[in-house]
Amino acid sequence: MRSLIIGGAGFVGSYLVRHLITLGHEAAVTKMPTEEADLAGAAIYDLDILDKEAVVVLLDKVKPDLVFHLAAQSSVSMSWRNPQQTIDVNVRGSTNVLDALCSMGKKARILLVGSGEEYGQLLPEEIPVRETNLLRPANIYAATKACQNMIGRIYAKAYGMDIVMVRAFNHIGPNQSPIFAIADFCRQAVLIEAGMEEPILRVGNLEARRDFTDVRDVVRAYALLAEQGQAGETYNIGSGHAVSIADVLRIVLEQSTAMIRVEVDEKKLRPVDVPVMEANVCKVWNDIGWKSEIRLEQTIGDMMEYWRKMINSSS
Repeated sequence: MRSLIIGGAGFVGSYLVRHLITLGHEAAVTKMPTEEADLAGAAIYDLDILDKEAVVVLLDKVKPDLVFHLAAQSSVSMSWRNPQQTIDVNVRGSTNVLDALCSMGKKARILLVGSGEEYGQLLPEEIPVRETNLLRPANIYAATKACQNMIGRIYAKAYGMDIVMVRAFNHIGPNQSPIFAIADFCRQAVLIEAGMEEPILRVGNLEARRDFTDVRDVVRAYALLAEQGQAGETYNIGSGHAVSIADVLRIVLEQSTAMIRVEVDEKKLRPVDVPVMEANVCKVWNDIGWKSEIRLEQTIGDMMEYWRKMINSSS
């Protein structure tokens, strides 16, 4: 099985590549020319998905059986600061990939990765949210991912393309960028432990409740859906249980060796924030038998250890 992971040098992609290799896949990975990638056993290619001709050339060279489209501007906070880049990468870039795949002589199966953020503002009776729920995206990133999903469904129906779509809820784990809240909490806590910052952990909105899943569980779901998911369908990927950011912060503080005070930083607050995001995961369980297995406490512990190693090695 030849798999192409577009955007495979990123946080999720690197985990997915390693998982696919353990399953016996022949893995090819794309990255931005400015990125570095250390993925033993995978063929690595530079690719800008905004360059449509380059996408066509690469697909013709690799001729994949499976395509995992992960390339995205995936930070909600960044999407507020740079909406144009988010729209370009997440909508125009995804369309370039779908167009190129549509024109290929060899038909590949595609996993198109979206986000639970697409659902936006949920009514109390809609929680946990099903895949058929009305989409009310509340930020630029969410709107681009909702658009990607709609385009994917159109291409699947109009051109008979073999596309499986996912809406992945918040996923976390070691090596995640600190532009994301939980990784930022862990990094700040470890810097305080090391005496490199004052004992104040700065946070944004702690009242929001999110459905967190370990990235290692998420990539397992992606691989199973690529093999067994129903074409043209969308699947929620999450734990099925929302927890408050405050509760996650409590776990971080409990696993830290330092005494830390918490302060709200106005710069970390979003213009609009969705109060609750929680996935109904019955569909993915019924269709492929997947559910999350790694407990949140273990994930946080692994993230703390990751930052301890990173900070100790750089000091």
